[in-house]
Amino acid sequence: MKTIGSRRQPQMTAHASGEALTASARFSESIAHLAKSTFIPKGIYRFKSHEAANKHQQDCLARGMGLLAAARSRDRTDQSPSDT
Repeated sequence: MKTIGSRRQPQMTAHASGEALTASARFSESIAHLAKSTFIPKGIYRFKSHEAANKHQQDCLARGMGLLAAARSRDRTDQSPSDT
């Protein structure tokens, strides 16, 4: 087995450290930013099959990507020609 990288897991201690708190806050913020990109509305979904769940996920993803593309296109056309 090949080992890549040298990061070590922090040791468990009885008292929390500021460094660990900072790292966990950065991790939590990163996860929160990822959650916005799934394009699946909040809620409880029940599906009859895995295929139905996959189709719902793909439909939400396609719709979200379309909305992002449209927003980016609008942003580009809103820029005035004198800005370039």
